[in-house]
Amino acid sequence: MNAVAPVALITGGARRIGAAIARALHAGGYDIALHYRNTAGEAQALVAELLRQRSDSAFSVQAELADMDALPALVESVIARFGRLDAVINNASSFYPTAVGATTPAHWDELFASNAKGPYFLSQAAAPHLRRQRGTILNLVDLYASSPLAGHPVYCMAKAALAMMTRSLALELAPEVRVNAIAPGAILWPERGKSATARQALIDATPLARAGNAGDIAQAAVFLLRDAPFVTGQILAIDGGRSI
Repeated sequence: MNAVAPVALITGGARRIGAAIARALHAGGYDIALHYRNTAGEAQALVAELLRQRSDSAFSVQAELADMDALPALVESVIARFGRLDAVINNASSFYPTAVGATTPAHWDELFASNAKGPYFLSQAAAPHLRRQRGTILNLVDLYASSPLAGHPVYCMAKAALAMMTRSLALELAPEVRVNAIAPGAILWPERGKSATARQALIDATPLARAGNAGDIAQAAVFLLRDAPFVTGQILAIDGGRSI
């Protein structure tokens, strides 16, 4: 265990944007607690990669973010391993359409659990430890929190709740804990598929005329967590200018 290194807990950290943030923070000197739900193999592979670079600097932990009783235990597993917690990155997210007229309470519960309820109660459990370290919370919001995506009303509402949580917790946890968010634009295409026409339409609506990549989000995460000590309650759009 490295008692000096700051410690970051990343939800959904085994792949895609979460993995990019984990690698960037680890390269910046953080020890990493990598949360996953179903991707044990990818989580273990990433932890092994990080451990090859620096011993005793990473571990993985499984939890269902919809289980509110599991969240304090998730935080305590990090404290038991590293003895401290400096940053929580609420990255895990469910995303799928919910047509009006076909939405079920189960859809609502699942989308809010990963995108709003889970992040709130995880942050609440982590807050005492973060206060001790004058730490940070970073939420992964979405441009669709303020400009809704057709066919996805419940997802958009959940992300809007996460955006307000960012601002509210920045007020509630100040001055010891900073709370910020990143709102990605077109970074990684949805795994359930997006047509070439739809992809091109998003790029055409982006002033920088291209999609971003996970590294763009990871660099912004490092900035907000490590290099922005006077920034809190802010949502940084990493979208190639699309939100303008």
